[in-house]
Amino acid sequence: MSIAVIGAGAFGTALACALAEGGHEVLLWSRSAQQAKTSAKTRSSPRLPDIKLPKGVSPISNLVTAAHAEIVLLVVPAQKTAKFLAKHAAQLPEAPLVLCAKGIDLQTFQLQTDIAATLAPDHPVAVLTGPGFAAEIARGLPTALTLACRDEQLGKSLQRHLSTDRLRLYLSTDTTGAQLGGALKNVIAIAAGIVIGAGLGESARAALMTRGFAEMRRLGVAMGGVEETFNGLSSLGDLALTCASPMSRNFAQGLALGSGSVQASGKTVEGVATAEAACALALKHNVEMPVAQVVAAILSRKITVEEGVDALLSRPLKQE
Repeated sequence: MSIAVIGAGAFGTALACALAEGGHEVLLWSRSAQQAKTSAKTRSSPRLPDIKLPKGVSPISNLVTAAHAEIVLLVVPAQKTAKFLAKHAAQLPEAPLVLCAKGIDLQTFQLQTDIAATLAPDHPVAVLTGPGFAAEIARGLPTALTLACRDEQLGKSLQRHLSTDRLRLYLSTDTTGAQLGGALKNVIAIAAGIVIGAGLGESARAALMTRGFAEMRRLGVAMGGVEETFNGLSSLGDLALTCASPMSRNFAQGLALGSGSVQASGKTVEGVATAEAACALALKHNVEMPVAQVVAAILSRKITVEEGVDALLSRPLKQE
């Protein structure tokens, strides 16, 4: 099967490698013609320099080349999805569109499926999300993700084609819950990084993760997600992964904030924009999200880390 992966960042490259090792012919699109040319020649990627691209991966920079792809994975940053689809939707092949970014659009507060419904209405869509680090997926380490699709028959077909011996996909029809879990856990991961960076300890991180998970679920259900979804890979599983490892860009961002160091730039940290968007949605749906609010305030420099910690610790005592 021919699969087009749109976006040659770390995660897009990792998925391309996994799918090629699974026997598919994969076109890996980069917006940089030079990067595509270099990757094709060296069989390497600047985003995953220790990984050799399998033979089944063909780096490209012209979307016309992907005209006959049977499945399209869109792996551009969440804040760039709308811009990409507005410009390129007409060039995409008539194939199912699998959305892989984890974030809420900061301009419109839309989920990725809402953006696709507006800007690529002719494409059936699905969501690929869950706990998986790019470097591990690319190396072929066992990974389980969630594939969410409202059309169950299409979902089963995509699940069958996109699963490999090392990449196991679990099917859900709750695209709203799956997307919100994947997006909101980035905000909590920043908070967890702040806790560890500030030297507050593992007990504080455990408490933060637990309370953060509760507010993720509250907003998710208020927006139409299924509560059970938040107990699965796309939410709890992804939260556990990203709150515990500096391999997570969001956790690393929080770690830098908490310790007072400077976080290296040049990498997309989806939780930064999502924190602000989540607070706006919480206000709209009348949902309490104190952790997200503190993270957003720290990121916008309205408060210091110390003030944020004090704000959470001084909240009224309540029943769990």
